[in-house]
Amino acid sequence: MKAKKKKGSIFKLLLFSLILMVLVALIYYWPRVLRIKELYNDACAIANKSELSDFNGSQTTIIYDKDGKELGSMRDTKDMYYVKYDDIPETLVNAFVVMEDRDYYKHQGVDYKAIVRAVIANKKANEIVQGASTITQQLARNIYLSQDVTWERKVEEIFLSQELEAKYSKKEILEFYLNNIYFGNGYYGVQAAALGYFQKGVDELDLSEMAFIAAIPNNPTKYNPLTKYDNTVNRRDIILHELYEYNFIPELDYLVAQNETVTLNAKKEMNHNNSVVTYARHCATETLMGDYGFTFRSNFTSEDDYNKYCDEYESFYTYCQQLLISGGYVINTSIDMKAQAALQESIDDNLSWSSEVNEDGVYSLQAAATCIDNSTGQVVAIVGARSQDLVGLTLNRAYQSYRQAGSAIKPLIVYLPYLQLGNTPDTIVVDQYMPNGPANADNSYAGEMTLRDAVKYSKNTVAWNIFQEITPSGGISFLLNMGFHKVWMDKNYNAAALGGFTYGVSSVEMAAAYATIANDGYYRNPTCISKISHINGQTVWESSEISSERIYETNPCKMMTSMLESVVESGTGVGAACFNATVAGKTGTTNSNKDAWFVGYSKYYTTSVWMGYDYPETLTSINTKDIFKDYMEQIHTGLDKTPFEEYDSTSKKSNEKESSPNKKEKSTISDNINETLNNNDNKASDVNDLSTKAVNENGETIDGGANSDIDKDVKLEDEGGGANSDGDQDAPTNND
Repeated sequence: MKAKKKKGSIFKLLLFSLILMVLVALIYYWPRVLRIKELYNDACAIANKSELSDFNGSQTTIIYDKDGKELGSMRDTKDMYYVKYDDIPETLVNAFVVMEDRDYYKHQGVDYKAIVRAVIANKKANEIVQGASTITQQLARNIYLSQDVTWERKVEEIFLSQELEAKYSKKEILEFYLNNIYFGNGYYGVQAAALGYFQKGVDELDLSEMAFIAAIPNNPTKYNPLTKYDNTVNRRDIILHELYEYNFIPELDYLVAQNETVTLNAKKEMNHNNSVVTYARHCATETLMGDYGFTFRSNFTSEDDYNKYCDEYESFYTYCQQLLISGGYVINTSIDMKAQAALQESIDDNLSWSSEVNEDGVYSLQAAATCIDNSTGQVVAIVGARSQDLVGLTLNRAYQSYRQAGSAIKPLIVYLPYLQLGNTPDTIVVDQYMPNGPANADNSYAGEMTLRDAVKYSKNTVAWNIFQEITPSGGISFLLNMGFHKVWMDKNYNAAALGGFTYGVSSVEMAAAYATIANDGYYRNPTCISKISHINGQTVWESSEISSERIYETNPCKMMTSMLESVVESGTGVGAACFNATVAGKTGTTNSNKDAWFVGYSKYYTTSVWMGYDYPETLTSINTKDIFKDYMEQIHTGLDKTPFEEYDSTSKKSNEKESSPNKKEKSTISDNINETLNNNDNKASDVNDLSTKAVNENGETIDGGANSDIDKDVKLEDEGGGANSDGDQDAPTNND
């Protein structure tokens, strides 16, 4: 009897526990249950209100300058290229079905078997290797929803896809999809792609060409025909194989198409002074990326880590660019077209002595420059090339090219960190020959000298010694904290002290970094975007959301400015002085004068200037200071000639004889500066595939750098890079 009672008690306890667990689960998940019901109702409402006009036309995204004048647009209106389903070749339709949604004709908007397959495949790979979105889901997301990676968006997408399938036929959905999918370079829809890449209508495309354009939408960046042609051809071959395997095309047609060489006949559009448009598009895309939660990084642990980030970046970039191109946005920028015209004119006039062009008709000698308004931290002018009437949107060297910085990098990673350790412009350092170190440009050594004079005459030996004490990782950490994109791999190389990097820096990065000095050590991520809003007036993002980050201390920045004034007054920067503005700045040239820089600032503006050849060659004349001077004098017209604030000479030690810190100070340098290095994982990063690069035991690059293809809208006319510097060439006796 007792045993029966005991069993009964256990059963009641288990039953009570089960009921309790169910109640707890209901309480915990009930808000989500209610939210799912809301999402279902929203999806039904969207589908009920949907009409054909939702799929065959949209507003154009317009870009404006600071005065509200139109600079350009993200694309032409979509309905110019809308084609009916019956006018699209059946094979082209099949190419998308076989690659994107093989069971399209069997499901009702959602392929649950594909979802299960994707979950299993992704779990095995421990990353996203397979998607499960149907064509209908992609259409629903692109037209009605956002690209947010959240469970709510995914659930609503599933509900909406099922409702759309209930309202429209399979043919109609395919028609909508093929007219709205993005094909890169501003082309939306199959007709726009056919006209843009081949100057043919879709009904004129042969089998190979159809498979070729069908290859693009999977990743318009990776399969961009204008910049990644081989990638597009490889995916074309995969599509042809799948069409053959699933009996959509006969074997003979498959073999002929696979062996056909696809010849592009891209639409020719003349673009004048397109640097502003390409940069504004890029900044707007990255602004949306940040607004949608993308985490930018500039520091990486390995090449695999970097490459994984590159893939994530490109995918997210494509999503946000598609939103801008198809979403009907208004983009307001900080671009001042008077300043823009002045900067372009200064570059064109000062490089007019060279008229040599490469095989594509592009000027061989090139320049890039960026100007930032110090009061806002925003870009007001940017030039990525000399003026030419060229086809398409060409390479914008101001933010897409990475070149060796030479001595222009020294203030950022050598001297400012050194000043923060208690040194001053009057600190005594030693300039002496080092058997295993760099030489000075004029092969002369001054012995004991002040830090001010070492900066003024750009003494390589002094910078080298200080950088060894700071440590390369400590110095590079300051660049990483300012979002420099391609220096993370140089954290262990002393050659960075003299501007010798594996890849290099861009003029946008250099302008933003020097603007940080002018802004008392506060860094602001460079952009030209002031506001992004929908065509209906709803604000998406505005510049009031720009934050600043402390990188350097204030007094060391004032000390650095004072020393850089000396550079312009009587050092390597003589010739950059402006009659109507007080300026500070630094020259930088690499070995054999293959890259030349001048970066400087006034109280009002910071401007960085680079010149060189896309495929590095020795410069016979250097005009960076002339470009800087002519431009800065123009934009300072009507402004007061305001001096810089003086630094506090009593707050730090001065007149101390030290060629290097002692052991205790060295430990402090390593501890304090390297602490910042561990906090760099969330910095802004434009990305590109790494090109092969060799670095010797001294950390010096053996071969030249490479320009990067970042902007997803541009056709790159050239590629090239820079040679690194094992000794700065900008001493007073040099032509810079």
